[in-house]
Amino acid sequence: MRKFLVILDDSRECLNAMRFAAMRAAHTGGGVEVLSIIPPDEFNHWVGVGELMREESRERIQVHFEVFAKWMRDRQGIDPELVIREGEAVAEIMAQVREDTEIGVLVLGAGTGSGGPGPLVTQLTKNSGTLPIPITIVPGDMSKERLEAIT
Repeated sequence: MRKFLVILDDSRECLNAMRFAAMRAAHTGGGVEVLSIIPPDEFNHWVGVGELMREESRERIQVHFEVFAKWMRDRQGIDPELVIREGEAVAEIMAQVREDTEIGVLVLGAGTGSGGPGPLVTQLTKNSGTLPIPITIVPGDMSKERLEAIT
């Protein structure tokens, strides 16, 4: 089965990327894999404190994921899977794409602020020539109705 890989983070544009991935998967018979990355700099503390912070990050990610997963199951009939990796975001995304051969499309949400589309979109488009799959960039301010119309 072809899977749409979408990144779960705290950005506002993440919502549209999740919607797009779920709707496309539902319409094409695919699946959704949600990747969340814990940056390494969050754990540069004493060993015990670092482990506690790591576990708290994983719990927060799981709760955040469940909100999206419930919507995907209830509205789109898609049962997404969650993958949590630790490291630098771009390197971990590239590694996940290369390791999971079922991933067919990387879906990213583009920011709408004056700072540009966001660091992930900027960095991954620079590396897009070396990816084995296409990238779909979903505008962060696209309406839910427009997303439904194009998926």
